[in-house]
Amino acid sequence: MANIYRFAILLVLLSATVGFSAAALVEEQPLVLKYHNGILLKGNVTLNLIWYGKFTPIQRSVIVDFIRSLSSAAAAKGPSVASWWKTTEKYKGGASTIVVGKQLLLENYPIGKSLKSPYLRALSNKLNGGGVRSITVVLTAKDVTVEGFCMNRCGTHASKARSVDGGAYVWVGNSETLCPGYCAWPFHQPIYGPQSPPLVAPNGDVGVDGMIINLATLLVNTVTNPFKSGYFNGQQEAVSACTGIFGSGAYPGYAGRVLVDRTSGASYNALGLAGRKYLLPAMWDPETSACKALV
Repeated sequence: MANIYRFAILLVLLSATVGFSAAALVEEQPLVLKYHNGILLKGNVTLNLIWYGKFTPIQRSVIVDFIRSLSSAAAAKGPSVASWWKTTEKYKGGASTIVVGKQLLLENYPIGKSLKSPYLRALSNKLNGGGVRSITVVLTAKDVTVEGFCMNRCGTHASKARSVDGGAYVWVGNSETLCPGYCAWPFHQPIYGPQSPPLVAPNGDVGVDGMIINLATLLVNTVTNPFKSGYFNGQQEAVSACTGIFGSGAYPGYAGRVLVDRTSGASYNALGLAGRKYLLPAMWDPETSACKALV
């Protein structure tokens, strides 16, 4: 989950400033994954989207193209979003195939621009249907603050109701103007730790490309652990176990060796639909018991 992800990044960057080695950090990182009663979201999973606040059509298309790329059969010449997602099949139960469902635009901020945590679940219930094999994603715009946002989380996941039959929800915020150094790293210099130059965002939008990283993290964590609260509780999940790793050779403050677009200079490690490029975090591979990056 993204709040665990960002909390762990903070610990990694702080540790780097006081002289701990990357190897020591890896040795101390708890990589024992626990799941809620063994429930995973497998088969066709419907993903509904709620856009809270103002997003441009281009911003929405970048995110929707990413989601559609997860289960796309289209072949890509190079590492793809679909091949990254395929690692989720190694978690018991087989494949999780993401299908885009309903979308709801709430551009007029019906409950304001400062949201408490309970509002997120309430917003997720504005799109009914889907049942247990559904995820509703609430995406908040760059001028919306959410309780805990930029302080200890960049997103979260949980169940929509006390019963698992209601499905799960995910929230991700756009941190472009609020805390890009916390929630959009490595596309912005970090708030703490080594100040290496930021990478160029592959879609030219630091806030949205940062949202993709957090959304990717939360979607994997949700299908592999759907009905566990996503707030920081000391538990690692499938992607948050691999914090800060995007390519080989990663260490605190360095995302690893990734691909670079020769024309734009943008960094990426996954190809998606419509010629999109994305930077996706490493995922815990249960077969090898190691973090698996695409490149």
